[in-house]
Amino acid sequence: MTTQQILVLGGTGRTGGRIVRLLRDRGVSTRVASRASSQPFDWHDPATWDAALSGCTAAYLCYSPDLAFPGVAELMARFATRADVLGVRRLVLLSGRGEEGALASERAVMDVAEEATVVRSSWFAQNFSENFLLGPVLRGRLVLPAGDVAEPFVDLDDLAAIAATALVDDGHAGAVYDLTGPELLSMHDVAAELSRATGRTIEYTPSSAEQFVRDVALDGVPREEAEPLAELFETVLDGRNASLTTTVQTVLGRPATTFSEYARRAAATGVWGAR
Repeated sequence: MTTQQILVLGGTGRTGGRIVRLLRDRGVSTRVASRASSQPFDWHDPATWDAALSGCTAAYLCYSPDLAFPGVAELMARFATRADVLGVRRLVLLSGRGEEGALASERAVMDVAEEATVVRSSWFAQNFSENFLLGPVLRGRLVLPAGDVAEPFVDLDDLAAIAATALVDDGHAGAVYDLTGPELLSMHDVAAELSRATGRTIEYTPSSAEQFVRDVALDGVPREEAEPLAELFETVLDGRNASLTTTVQTVLGRPATTFSEYARRAAATGVWGAR
């Protein structure tokens, strides 16, 4: 691609913010669009779409709360079609690994976009420091409906690097990148890694969905947001993702970041309090 102008939806969020920094470090012209940015964008307000898309050559798509929710595939199809009309040929979509309901949203984008890439990710390691599991870590007790299932946690810096590469460089059209970390960890393993990184005891308590909802309510997470999350955890954290890929090594030419590396780095920021 020659003259590039890349739209990053959710460009102030956890994945988008990292992608914006990487693109700007490469000197790529980047447009940030979200409900809170100077360039407003709302998935459910098509009147905001054209201004965000116009003049761009590529776009990063990140939908919250989840691609698997009812009606989202149709929304993705409408957006991808509008992007194509406006000349945005390259779309990179963030999706969830092991979520059968998200496959329709992936297909909706790939069926329309001239150059589409799907980044299908496992659980984010940063959920424990930048999202809804920060409060439980600070309380020293992870309450999750996850049983003893192992998960290959992904570091968001790895994910952002892959997404930025697919947005800027040729050779990624049509790819579905199944993204994992380099190791399988149970929540008991996670609690042990967090304990080592923080210098405090972090315990994991397997729970029901209702117990999880009550626990995150302590951090002000509304029930209407917590209940779909709990349902998603019970559905996806059933062992279906207990396998590893070499995507990070293949795309970036370096090993994926381990959870312990992530935890040490996060602890150094003070997000979990002083050691």
